[in-house]
Order: sequence, then C-alpha cells, then structure tokens
Amino acid sequence: MPTGWRSGGGRPRPEVWPEMSIGRPPEGWFPRVGGSSVGGMTGLSVVVIGAGFGGLGAAAALRRAGFAVTVLERESRLGGVWRDNVYPGAACDVPSSLYSWSWAPNPGWPRRYSGQADILRYLERTAAEQGLTDVVRFGCDVVGAAYRDGKWRVEIAGGEVVTADVLVPAVGQLSRPAVPDIPGADTFGGRIFHSARWDHSVDLAGKRVAVIGTGASAVQFVPRIQPLVGHLDLFQRTPPWVVPKPDRRYTAAHHALFRRVPGARLAGRASVWLSGELLTTAFTSAKPLGRAIEAVARLHLRARVQDPVLRAKLTPDYAIGCKRLLFSNDYLPALTRPNVDVVTESITGITRDGVVTTDGREHPADVIVYGTGFRSTDFLAPLTITGTGGVDLRATAWAGGARAHLGMTVPGFPNMFLVYGPNTNLGGNSIIFMLERQAAYLVRTLRAMRAHGVAAVDVRAEVAERSDREVQSRLRSSVWTGCESWYRGDGGRITTNWPGLVAEYRRRTRRPDPGDFHLIAGDHPEERSTWTA
Repeated sequence: MPTGWRSGGGRPRPEVWPEMSIGRPPEGWFPRVGGSSVGGMTGLSVVVIGAGFGGLGAAAALRRAGFAVTVLERESRLGGVWRDNVYPGAACDVPSSLYSWSWAPNPGWPRRYSGQADILRYLERTAAEQGLTDVVRFGCDVVGAAYRDGKWRVEIAGGEVVTADVLVPAVGQLSRPAVPDIPGADTFGGRIFHSARWDHSVDLAGKRVAVIGTGASAVQFVPRIQPLVGHLDLFQRTPPWVVPKPDRRYTAAHHALFRRVPGARLAGRASVWLSGELLTTAFTSAKPLGRAIEAVARLHLRARVQDPVLRAKLTPDYAIGCKRLLFSNDYLPALTRPNVDVVTESITGITRDGVVTTDGREHPADVIVYGTGFRSTDFLAPLTITGTGGVDLRATAWAGGARAHLGMTVPGFPNMFLVYGPNTNLGGNSIIFMLERQAAYLVRTLRAMRAHGVAAVDVRAEVAERSDREVQSRLRSSVWTGCESWYRGDGGRITTNWPGLVAEYRRRTRRPDPGDFHLIAGDHPEERSTWTA
C-alpha cells in the first residue's frame, strides 16, 4: 500500500490513500460510451469546453504535460469574449503586458491597453504557434455533460457524444449577454441589439440612438458613436466610477527595447502586477487607499464635466470599487456634447418609436443598444452538468449560488475542473494570471494521478464547505458588499470575486493536496508511493 504521502506544504498526510481501491480496476472501468472518444487507457484524456483565453491556456498546459486534450468550441473561430465583443472602441482595461500569457510574450503590442482586434490576433497567432488549433473542434455546441462509469460523456448539439476522463469547462463568466426584459421591446420599429452582439450592418450616422446601461462596454463605445449619431440618449440606472486611463501608443523605440531587452518588458509586467495587487487591497482591506482612488475619480469628473447638474447625475453614491471601476479619458467628455442627454429616470417600457420613462416621457429612437453587461453569476448556463448519481450541478449543487473549492472543483463531480469558476474573478488585477494558476493546478493534479494510478479525484465536501465559508466571510468585509452589482447573485451572495490577492491564490494552488480529495484507484497504484505534483 502506498506510503509517504506529502502535500506541497510539507504537512504529513495519512499513509493510506483515502477511499482507495487496491489493485487493478474491475472490467469496464474505462468503457467507451457511444460517440467519439478522446485519448485512451494509456493516460488521462481531457475535454475542454471553450476556446477563449481560459480554455486555450488550459489546453496549452495539458499538451506540454503530454495529456490528450480536445477543445470543443461552438463557434467557427476561437477567441471567446475577444471574438464576440466587436463593438466600437472594444479594448481591455488591463495593460497588455499583463493581460497576456506569461509563456507567450508579445513585444509588439501596438499600445499599452490593446484593442479587441489586436488581442484576438494575439490569441489566434499564439494558438497557431503552439499547435492548439489542431486540438480545437469548431462548430461543437456543447449542451451538457454527465459523469457515468468513471467517464465524462459530453453531449454536442445534434446528438454526438464525446467521452473523456477529465472535464474542463472554460466558458467564462462574461460570455452570455444580459438582455433586460423591458415591456414592449418586441414592438420597437427600429433596430435593437446588445453591445456584445454588435450589428455592424446598422448605420448610426445621423440616427437617434438610445443606449441602455452604463457599464464597461458602454463607457468604451459611447465616445466612439457619439460623434456619428444625430442624438444619443444614455439611460443610466447608476453612474460608474471612472478614472483616467494611462494609455499610450508604443513607438518603434519601445518595440525595439522590448525585443532586445527582455528585462524591460518583464519589469513593465511586474509593475502592472504590483499595481493590480495594490488596487485589490483598496477594495478588500486598505480602505484609505480606496478613498484616495475615489478622490482621483472625483477630480477627474470635476475636470471633465463643468455643468454641475450633469456632474451630479454622474456622481456615484456608493464606495469606489463596489461596482466595476472603469478607465476612460473620453467617456465623460462625450456626455457633455450637445447631442447627448443622460437620462436617470427609470425605464417603464419600449414603444414602436422609442423608450418610455417613469416621468411619462417618450424618448424617440431609431436604434436601441443594450449596454447591460453579462449574466456573470449564472455559471455554466445553459449547460446541463450532472455528476455522481445524476446530481444536477446548477439546479442542485448550486441551488444556493455557485461555489467551488479554489474556484475549480465541486463535490460529487469527479475529475471536473472549472476554469474561471466561482470566486476567481478579480477587482484589480489580470484574470490571465488566475487562469494560468488554474491550468497549472490542473496539470499538477493530473500528473500526480497518472503517477499513482489514480483514475479520478473528487473534492471532499467538508473541504469545499470550509473553503467556501472562508471566502464568503472575507468577502463580507470587502467593498463589494456595499451595492448591487454583477458580482452578486439574486440572494446577495458574491459568487464571482476572489477575496484576496492573486499572490495568495498562487500560493494556495501551487500544490494540490491529496487530503482534499477522495481518490479512486486505477491501474497498479501500489507502484507509486508519493504525490509529487
């Protein structure tokens, strides 16, 4: 029987693998259940759902570690949110030096904060260079997955079933647009669409445009369309905090420096990372720092908006960071232009000719654009995921809100590892850093399983419950509890954000702890004695 367990932190572990069966598994332990199959019995096979940053990053790590991996992507092109969000002005609000894979540096970013097209090109080029496009199956719309007889059966629309040992859902938190249910929307006589599904066939020149919502997308596209439209009504429920965006275009000298002196590029990446950690503390623990950032935002508002009436409309009444902090140099000035009105009355309905508010006024519109964000707390929807005993993930395991140990594993769902899962979003740093930590944790766990003949791991319920209690307890003292936002579900539970620094997350995910899991044996576990993930 294996002895000498050790975790990454060096704590002694029991000498007996918990829940471990000894010897060879029974006949049919690795059945092939219909449809196509990924990999074989010689190693753990993996199916990844989604070909955005998270899915491709996990696939790259798995390939480097020698695991058979297939990525199922519903669209005909990779890229995730950077493929879908093609609205005018779409860009990242994290500098590209950090909003990129550490293993695929790009000294040729055109500017400090890159736009959608440049990020998508980076994703496509890097995927091609790493051979990732060879493992992506496009046009595969996954409708659900079920764990049966030690295998994940992943169902694709049309009836095909793909089987694998390991399931990695990487569909993201910001992939499904939140379309408001406004009475009369179906009667509108003009064009209506969500910013995440921008309709470029609509010519906005000279049109009356109603923009509903003032989130991160609207802050980017409103300044771009404002000079084109005849009139723009911006319907604002709550104003966002906006701070200056320290953007700049890189020169040829910058690019030469980044190529010839890698230390310069790394220093820039490190400085952005440290700034992100500081920003996170402003939202979680260092409240004086948060007030200092709020003072900067107030000065920015005062400098850009001279009209006191308009400035009052644009001044938030909640602590900075409670809703997503936004970075822009041109949003506030755009709202001061003569062809823009900021409407703060609530919307009661949409008619054939426009938008009606609580004061009874109809605001004429030729085009309506929803800038209403995403269904961020509805994790994995509309997929139907069932685990051991046919338990439904979203309907049962997550009935009180999505939760997962380290944002990745859920009791009763063996060999499922979420990417960008519950409570792994960030308020102040780059999500790519978190995605890389999750990919590393996944690979280390699978390596240990392969080394020890472990067929499956299932996180212990008490471990998941303990970590969830800690996360929620810490979040209660954060700024994110102070208002309604896309960070919180219907019951007020914060299901999106990580409560600490990314450095802490890196430490916690550095080594998978065998004591966290029920372990199900595979072939010849007695041949290995230590977990060296």
